[in-house]
Amino acid sequence: MNSAPIKHEAFVPADIAATHVGLKRRFLLSLARQGIAGAYPLGTGLRQRNTWVFLLSELTEAIKGHGSSSRRRPPRRESSYDLSIRQSPLK
Repeated sequence: MNSAPIKHEAFVPADIAATHVGLKRRFLLSLARQGIAGAYPLGTGLRQRNTWVFLLSELTEAIKGHGSSSRRRPPRRESSYDLSIRQSPLK
């Protein structure tokens, strides 16, 4: 049985990850606290600060996936209030 070797990716600190994806470190840490893929907290407890480490492959995929969908906004639907103002005889 010939199996492929398992590749292990090293965790990197926030400053290296931020440089890799082209974000500021503080913004990347904000995304990490919001649960972006590829970010892993080290530390326990609610009041203790976490040290964040990142897997670059997962982080890159999360940034790519988020960027393509967030740039397109869904079309704005007019509310009945908007329609009533537009059709008002007082215009």
